[in-house]
Amino acid sequence: MKHKIYLIAFLMIGVFATSCSSDDDLDHQNDFKKSQKAWSEFKEVSENSYTYKVVASSWTGVSWETNIAVVRGKVVQRHFKYTSTEGMSDIPQEALEWTENEAEIGTHKNQGAEALTLDEIYNKAETEWLIKRKNGKAYFESKNNGLISSCGYVVNGCMDDCFVGIRIESIGVLKDYCC
Repeated sequence: MKHKIYLIAFLMIGVFATSCSSDDDLDHQNDFKKSQKAWSEFKEVSENSYTYKVVASSWTGVSWETNIAVVRGKVVQRHFKYTSTEGMSDIPQEALEWTENEAEIGTHKNQGAEALTLDEIYNKAETEWLIKRKNGKAYFESKNNGLISSCGYVVNGCMDDCFVGIRIESIGVLKDYCC
């Protein structure tokens, strides 16, 4: 009976050990782990209330930014604005710039950065953007005082607007949020 218990325990440990993802499956793992530690410290100091700005552009010359506000770990505001509309015409004024507050978050589909917390961004970085892949190259930078600034990948052979991930231009403590 004792041997069966040991055998079952050994098998369970083996299954658990092989089912967990390894850091070896992650590109830029050392830089990512350092940034994750910086995020943990920032999260505590900011009381998990912060803002960050995501920037993006297209090879056509169009660019935009999305500002996200998070209060105590919950997205409370998303503000989108085109910063360059070169090559675009007939854009309705209400599409050029808008703000979503708590109840409206996510109502502007397919425009602007997704309304994610930094916890969710670090999770996507670890489980989607930085995983090693044979058909692409991963990128990671932490230029926001050690916090994530660019993370994603590009599939080999892709020509235009190929980056899959996020570019965060700035991250700051949210002090006085109202309404």
